[in-house]
Amino acid sequence: MSAEAVGMHMPAVVTLDDVATMNAADPNGHRYETSPEGVLSVMPPPDSEHAIIASRIFAWLIMAGWPAEQVLQAVGVRVPGPSGDGGRIPDITVWRKPPSRRVWSAVADLVLVVEIVSPGSETMDSVTKAREYASAGIPRYWVVERDGAQTVTLHELGGDGRYTEHARMPLAWLLQTAPADHLDA
Repeated sequence: MSAEAVGMHMPAVVTLDDVATMNAADPNGHRYETSPEGVLSVMPPPDSEHAIIASRIFAWLIMAGWPAEQVLQAVGVRVPGPSGDGGRIPDITVWRKPPSRRVWSAVADLVLVVEIVSPGSETMDSVTKAREYASAGIPRYWVVERDGAQTVTLHELGGDGRYTEHARMPLAWLLQTAPADHLDA
């Protein structure tokens, strides 16, 4: 489909309902997200390396005792902002209690968001989403690089409403620790 055809069928304002419909209708597994300012982002489907990293972190959390209904992969999160709500689909989320059964869950009980950097998403994951998640009050944000060590940067929300780097380590090192060393229940 040409850019003109897409533009003709795109609404002037894309709502979270529109984004949910786009996610449900995409036959190729793309992830559609929107910022609180209404900027639409389209991410390609995760590749096998991405899936392996997500599975390792997910298994680590579950094996340490986090209930499966509180550790979710690719769930929609409603990100509030001054101009309206955005919708992000983090790779992994950890919750104090299971989120409500909605397409876009509120951030109230969200403990941790993990994003695995994909080629081309470096700025989105390290700058844009960090700013949005911090503004939403999410206590912890981890970014996993796709370098040789699969470096994980652990961010904690400071009193000034911004993230500070708490630790940086290879994924293999992180997985040798207990999640309780890094997360409050």
